[in-house]
Order: sequence, then structure tokens, then C-alpha cells
Amino acid sequence: MRLRRVPDASGSSLVAFVQEAVKSGSEVRTDGWAGYNGLVRHGYLRNQTVLSSSGDPAHVSMPAVHRVSSLLKRWLLGTHQGAVRPDQLDRYLDEFTFRFNRRSSRSRGLLFYRLLEQAVIASPAPYRFIVGGKP
Repeated sequence: MRLRRVPDASGSSLVAFVQEAVKSGSEVRTDGWAGYNGLVRHGYLRNQTVLSSSGDPAHVSMPAVHRVSSLLKRWLLGTHQGAVRPDQLDRYLDEFTFRFNRRSSRSRGLLFYRLLEQAVIASPAPYRFIVGGKP
């Protein structure tokens, strides 16, 4: 699963995100939104589910998407009590993605090792950058 804040729901914003997050040639499952129409031109296979004509509610037609959105909403409202500032939203989305993608990992013991590994290769992040300012 990948998450990122996009400026709008236009085709250029959505396709740019998919190009960053998904390998070209992969199947991308979407709803019927026209903003995803450009995916085919960029080498993706689009598996489209039009929710309004499927006859099923969203949690039945696209259960994985519904699960992620429900868990994200619950996590932001429950854990963070809705106190997530817009300038820090990208970092919260990164944390949620990390936790979600590793929720059933069989190598959880390696988690601390991988965290240290990433800390060593990552550039330092000054406090101003962490709170949304420029480094």
C-alpha cells in the first residue's frame, strides 16, 4: 500500500503519483474516476470498478481500499485525536503506510535492525524541517 497527499484529483496529479509508486506495466485497480484514464497511456493495466453501477457498497466492491481508508481515519482520529496539522500530514501518512505494510511481517525481529540501518543512511533532519519549515 502506498499513500501520499496529492494537490487535487486531476488526472495529472493522480497519474504522477501512480508513476512514482507503481512499476510501469502493473495492474492498477481504480474506481470509475476519469482522472485515472491516462494510466493506460503510461503503460499501466487499469482494472476499473465503477462503484455507482456495481450494485454493491464500497466495502464490498473494493474491500482493501475501504479497509485502508477506515483504518487511516480511525488511527488519525483515535491515536492522534484529530490533532494532525496539514504541514505534517505527509509524515503521518508515511508512518501509517510503514505500520500497515508491516502488520503481518514474519520478520518483525528485524524491524529494529532495519530502523537502525535506515537511520545510518538517511540524512539528518533539523527540527525546523520536521515541524514543516525549510532546513
